[in-house]
Amino acid sequence: MRDGHDEARVLLTVGRLVEPLTGRHWEPPAVAREVSARAARFRRAGLRPGDRVFLHFGNRLEFFAELLAIWRLGAVAVPVDGGLTRVELERLAEVVAPRFSVVDGATDAAVARALPSGVAVVDAAESLPAAEIASDAARPGDDALVLFTSGSSGVPKGVVHTHASLAARWRALERELGLAAYARTLCLLPTHFGHGLICNSLFPWLGGQDLFVTPPFRPDLLIRLGALVDEHRITFLSSVPAVWRLALRVARPPRGGTLRRVHCGSAPLPATVWEGVQGWAGTREVFNTYGLTETGSWVAGTSAGEFTPADGLIGPPWGATLHVRRAADGAACGPGEVGRVWIESPALMRGYLGRDDLTRQAIVDGRFATGDLGLLDERGWLHLRGRERDEINKGGMKIAPAEVDAAAEGCPRVADVCAFAMDDPLYGQNVGLAVALTDRGDAAVRELYAWMRERLSEGKLPARWWLVDAIPRSERGKVNRDGVREACADRPPLDLARIVGER
Repeated sequence: MRDGHDEARVLLTVGRLVEPLTGRHWEPPAVAREVSARAARFRRAGLRPGDRVFLHFGNRLEFFAELLAIWRLGAVAVPVDGGLTRVELERLAEVVAPRFSVVDGATDAAVARALPSGVAVVDAAESLPAAEIASDAARPGDDALVLFTSGSSGVPKGVVHTHASLAARWRALERELGLAAYARTLCLLPTHFGHGLICNSLFPWLGGQDLFVTPPFRPDLLIRLGALVDEHRITFLSSVPAVWRLALRVARPPRGGTLRRVHCGSAPLPATVWEGVQGWAGTREVFNTYGLTETGSWVAGTSAGEFTPADGLIGPPWGATLHVRRAADGAACGPGEVGRVWIESPALMRGYLGRDDLTRQAIVDGRFATGDLGLLDERGWLHLRGRERDEINKGGMKIAPAEVDAAAEGCPRVADVCAFAMDDPLYGQNVGLAVALTDRGDAAVRELYAWMRERLSEGKLPARWWLVDAIPRSERGKVNRDGVREACADRPPLDLARIVGER
């Protein structure tokens, strides 16, 4: 891999690109030809260094060729969710001010109508003549990528990465993890957010490894996951806990023994699911990874060796320095002391697009405020204890809802769960619980209640319970606790006293 401090990382030793569901594939020479032809098309159309380009599709061969073509000309790629509504897209366009918009055959025709006048729409499926671009126009400090992530207010924020910050992430991952385990990588994740794009896809592929990419989160694909791994001799895949919960129920394990490593990230990984993935994959190298779009995704995780899956366990940093500081005075926490998690890394974003105010709030003295609560143990391994803004203040007692989730998720009766803060006339706040059970009868509720009493102190036990059909989650597998609380507020809770005979 090239050193991003010396030159921009744009065209490297790419591996094969494969769409296993369609059988389409490009060998590295074909990738180079496609990138050059698309870069020449952009140049003829007037794309300039620094211009921003919407990519309205992903998880296809053409997506990666368009991305590298944009970088070849020193422009900035902005992958967006192809399922955005017209209103959402108009809002992003106001922030991004794109010069071009790249679509494919599956892109909704309303996309073009939602874009401001003057934005040129390009069809990724267009047949292009062969062409050569002599050299890359990008430089290490140039903006390379804008990825949108929702903030605590729900307003999307454009995370800006430079070629240097991306290269720093990939160098750190290669140094800490090597490339051998990623020889035949499968991406099941959307390529418009950091986990799926920066780490699951570009890290191995731009290191010369083969990348197999599928449409994201398709249930019929998850049913075939074990067979897909065997058929294509997959050595690595990454996903999110919500996907694994389904895959563990419906997919038979792979039988070929090729799967060497699995990552899971973007949302808390319960120990029970972690152990289940180890058994399904046939390898102990199932890593719980931690990172944010702002840090180039994976910044820490468990490593090969002796460890026992545990709720909240992350592991050592990968090319970063982790800091845990007290909320009251900003002083460093000692080993085992819970505080706010900060990250210092050369892979840190340049900032939020057009929001210097938010950038100054998030980055202080070169350290990024993650919004997470956690601790560092004696080894320097990170353990997460939930999100700071989700914390429940029960009469001065601080309760992390993630801890309540983790206690419930181990119960065999639980399909999914979400703890949240609810108003309480005595304590100010108390713990509410929305839970999807495999059996909605009273016996299942009693079993879960007894299970949680064994694992949570009295003060942390949920005061009110709601039975739901499912917990709504984002495509990243994250749950909106505020949204769940609002949904539960419109319906009565369970009569817990009648069901369990207590409280």
